Amino acid sequence: MLDAYRAVFAHPGARAFSATGMLARLPISMMTLGIVLLVSTVTGSYTLAGQVSAAYVIGNAVVAIPHGRLADRFGQTVVLYVDAVLFALTTGLLVQAATHQWPTPWPHVWAALSGATLPQVGSMVRARWAHLVTSDRERHTAFAVEAVGDEVVFVTGPALVTFLSTLYAPQTGLVAALVVGTAGPLLLALQRKTAPPAHPVDRSRPTVPLPWVRLLPIAAAAVALGCLFGALEVATVATAQHAGHKPASGALLAVFSLGSMVSGVVAGALHWRTPDHRRFQVGVALLAAAMLALPFLDDLVVLGVLLFLIGLTLAPSLIAVVSLLEASTPRSRLTEAMAVFQTGISAGIAPGAYLAGVVADHTGGAASYWVCVGSGALTLATALLCRPAPAPTEATTSLPA
Repeated sequence: MLDAYRAVFAHPGARAFSATGMLARLPISMMTLGIVLLVSTVTGSYTLAGQVSAAYVIGNAVVAIPHGRLADRFGQTVVLYVDAVLFALTTGLLVQAATHQWPTPWPHVWAALSGATLPQVGSMVRARWAHLVTSDRERHTAFAVEAVGDEVVFVTGPALVTFLSTLYAPQTGLVAALVVGTAGPLLLALQRKTAPPAHPVDRSRPTVPLPWVRLLPIAAAAVALGCLFGALEVATVATAQHAGHKPASGALLAVFSLGSMVSGVVAGALHWRTPDHRRFQVGVALLAAAMLALPFLDDLVVLGVLLFLIGLTLAPSLIAVVSLLEASTPRSRLTEAMAVFQTGISAGIAPGAYLAGVVADHTGGAASYWVCVGSGALTLATALLCRPAPAPTEATTSLPA
C-alpha cells in the first residue's frame, strides 16, 4: 500500500512542499478559535468574540477566490511573499486591538483584513501537485496526502491554540498562529522549482474561462459540506454537555477526524476505476445515510463509534471531488478553482454552526444533529448534479499562448 505514496514523494521537491504546506495551513484551524478565546477572555463577551471571529471568516471567504486568480496570473511565489507580510501585519494589529480593547469597529476591521490576507495554502499546494505529477493514479494519491494533511491540521490546530491560550496569556494562541502563518508561506515561496508557472493575461487572446457549469454543483456541494461540518461540531458539543460530559466533545470530534484520516490513507493507495464524480456521489450518499442515526443517540460511546464510521466516508469523498475539480478545470485557472471549493466549505460552516446552536438552545442534546441530517441531504442532492470530468483536451490542457 505504501508503494503509491513512495511514488508520489519520489518526485523532486514533493516531500518539502507537502510538509511545508501542512505547517502553513495550521492557522486555518487556529485563527477563529484563537480569536474567540482572546476576545472572550479580555472582554467577557462571547457575543463580541463571535462577531470578531465572523468578521475574520467573512474576510477570508470574500478574498479567497481573487487570491487564487492572482496566484494563477502572477505565480505563487509573488503572492505568497505579499500575503505573508500582510498577514503578519494585520494579525499583529488584530492582537493589539483585542488585547487593549480598541473601540468598535477596529477589532472587526483587523480581523476581516487578517482573514483576507491569510495565504490560500491548501489550494496552492494542490495546484503544485497537479503541476508535478502526470498520471491520474499519482494525482489521486497526492490529493489523498493533502486530505490527510487537512485532518491532521484540524486535529492539532485547535488543541494547540487552546493549550497556549489557556496555559499562558490569552493572546499566545493567536501569536503562534501569526508566526506559523508567516513563516510557513515564506518557506513555501522559497520552493520555486515546484511552483506551477504563472499564466499572465494575454490581451491579444481571449481569457480561458472557468467551467462554471461544472464548478457550480461542486461549489454548492462544498457549501453544504461546510454546513455539515459546522453543525457537527456544535451538535457534538451540545450532546456531550447534555450527557454531563462536555470535555468529551473534543475526543468525539477527534475520533471523527481519525476515521477520515484512516480512510484517506487507504483510499489514496488504491487505484480506482470508478469515475471521480461517481465516487463522490457514492461517498456522500453513505455520509448522508449515516447522519440519519445521529439524532437518536445519547450514549457517547456509541456516538463515538458512529462518528468514526462517518469519518471513514469523508476523506474518500473529498479526494474524489478535488480530483474531479482538477480534471474539470483549465491549468491556467486551477488555483482559482480550488479556492472556489475551499471558499464554499468556509462559507457553509458559520450558518451550519448557527442553525445547530439554535436547535441546541431550544431542544438540547442530540436533536441538533438534525441540522447535520439536512446538510447531508443537501450535499447529496448537489453531488448528484455533478458532471463527469471532460476529456483532457477540453479542459485541463487549455492554456493561454
